Amino acid sequence: MFSKLAYSVFEQSIKDYHQFDSVDQPISNPFPKDKFEHLLYLKNWIDTVQWHYEDIIRDPQIDPVAALTLKRKIDASNQERTDMVEYIDSYFLQKYSHVKAKDGAKINSESPAWAFDRLSILALKIYHMHEEATREEASQEHRDKCQEKLNILLEQRTDLSTAIEELLSDIETGEKFMKVYKQMKMYNDDELNPVLYQNKK
Repeated sequence: MFSKLAYSVFEQSIKDYHQFDSVDQPISNPFPKDKFEHLLYLKNWIDTVQWHYEDIIRDPQIDPVAALTLKRKIDASNQERTDMVEYIDSYFLQKYSHVKAKDGAKINSESPAWAFDRLSILALKIYHMHEEATREEASQEHRDKCQEKLNILLEQRTDLSTAIEELLSDIETGEKFMKVYKQMKMYNDDELNPVLYQNKK
């Protein structure tokens, strides 16, 4: 099951990150570059670092200059995240390139890689909600509320994993077909962002 494999890789990435818990630590991807798991690990590592970027930038005491620098890092991370999604979709396009779609086959509104993107973020939510549900110095009321939220997240994981498996099965059998659009992000492009291209004059 691809979803089970992916989630186990996401969990490993999150665990590895929290050994040092620093946004500046370099990645050490344990999977060979020619393996699907390598893409999954890198995808989640980017998500995990960005998760903590988002925590840091919400510090009300953050230095404005440091906040601007961090905002630039978040923008770059968002682009890397999108690039990784496209790499993962390329993997599935190649994997199912031999499949002939059936007459009447339908397209899914979400590609497989974007579904895995949601699963990666969900793994982070589960990890951190579990931390809060078991944080000893927190009040019992806080822990109970977090446990309720954690239960919902775990149910969501089951539903999302099922949906991913059904989507991949439908693509494999020709019931659905993949159609991937490149993400036309405009704000980082100095030819498309009016603030950037006006400054070039």
